[in-house]
Amino acid sequence: MSKAMEPDLQNPFGDVRAAVEGKEWRHPASHGLRGFVLDNRASLGTLAVFIVMMAVFMIANPTVFTTWYLYSSVLTTLPVALFVVVPLVFVVTCGEIDLSFPATMGFASWVFALVVQAGYDPFLGIAAAVLTGILLGFLVGSLVVYGGLSSLIATLGMNFLLRGLIQIINEGKSMALTGLANSPAYKIFSSQVYGVPVQIFWAIAFVVLSAMLYNRHRFGAQVKVVGDNPDSASQMGIDVKRVRVKVFVFVGIGAAIAGCFSVMINFTWWPTAGDGYLLPVLASVFVGGTPTWGGIGTVAGGAIGAVTVSFIQTGVVAAGLSGFYVQFFNGLIIILSLLGHKWNQARYR
Repeated sequence: MSKAMEPDLQNPFGDVRAAVEGKEWRHPASHGLRGFVLDNRASLGTLAVFIVMMAVFMIANPTVFTTWYLYSSVLTTLPVALFVVVPLVFVVTCGEIDLSFPATMGFASWVFALVVQAGYDPFLGIAAAVLTGILLGFLVGSLVVYGGLSSLIATLGMNFLLRGLIQIINEGKSMALTGLANSPAYKIFSSQVYGVPVQIFWAIAFVVLSAMLYNRHRFGAQVKVVGDNPDSASQMGIDVKRVRVKVFVFVGIGAAIAGCFSVMINFTWWPTAGDGYLLPVLASVFVGGTPTWGGIGTVAGGAIGAVTVSFIQTGVVAAGLSGFYVQFFNGLIIILSLLGHKWNQARYR
């Protein structure tokens, strides 16, 4: 072999190393903007769907969609959904599902209404409702985790059981709580500041704190590990059963808060409180980019999904279409969002 053909064992890469000398290799995700996009592609995809949807609605009826009243009405009821969507992201990430939250929401808000109707301070009613949500969440979680039941079937059964109990005791009667309008609790949690509903600020705070819990706290990391591989989580020293119960308790807390806000918005408690939120809330979770198989999810995406779903009905009617189109567009937006996330799954899974 000639000298020219002999490999240089001291410098096997030749001039390549010299060309890149002084430049440290970094993963694409470590680059500022690109890393942010890679880490939040599910949330950004949901946001893109929302922006396109709103652009279509605005083109269809610019007069309605350039007035504040439309957005104010949506922001009044949107927080109720956000308080339930965010905890459900934890449950789905953990590899479970909870279909009992509508009845938990109705039961906890019933407790709130009973306390207020008895003449006690609404703050005490909120505390009683949250405690009720914790107990119901623990009950549901125990049935699933320690009872070895399917979360789909067990939570669906609890939804019917609790709703039936409410109907049996109240016989379909509602409670009017007109005195709430003059209470400090109403002014703090459900009034308006410069035309903006106060409850949206509480909902945003709840979303931010939950996102920090999900992404920055040990509990969020444990939820992801348990959802991805329970056996590995157990070998790592994580109490898998405890974590699974905790996510159901979190849903109970969120449902209780949502129930209290719904009563303060309407000044009335209805035996059917929470019933209409089952499908929209579940749709918001999956439109937001949280897949069904567990292990990964996005709180921010779930919140954006809730905003998207909340604007569909209002947007369809405001655009000049009849209410018969609402379900069609609900399905269309959900399917298009899921297809977009499916395209992204292989990259961030």
